[in-house]
Amino acid sequence: QVQLVESGGGLVQAGGSLRLSCAASGRTFSSYGMGWFRQAPGKEREFVASINWSGTSTNFADSVKGRFTISRDNAKNTGYLQMNILKPEDTAVYYCATKLTGRGYEYWGQGTQVTVSS
Repeated sequence: QVQLVESGGGLVQAGGSLRLSCAASGRTFSSYGMGWFRQAPGKEREFVASINWSGTSTNFADSVKGRFTISRDNAKNTGYLQMNILKPEDTAVYYCATKLTGRGYEYWGQGTQVTVSS
């Protein structure tokens, strides 16, 4: 199993930045792709960004392209989501998750709250 713990959430004004971290333990983190998802109150959980196991391929939801970046440090078993130019509509609980190539996201963290005030 892989255990994931997110951190770095908080309250920020619109236009500000936050960096979320996802610390992994258990099985070899470097074997897994990683994704970030978010869920706003009353809404379905949605995809935000993903990165493959080696960090050479990334994908982003259209709503965050150009504002968010995703990265990972396999030596530290940690993934990151850098969020810039935050908007009130980015307010949500953010989750990280991991998956093996060709499979669905299997392991999930507990989430970290991000609140963007206008």
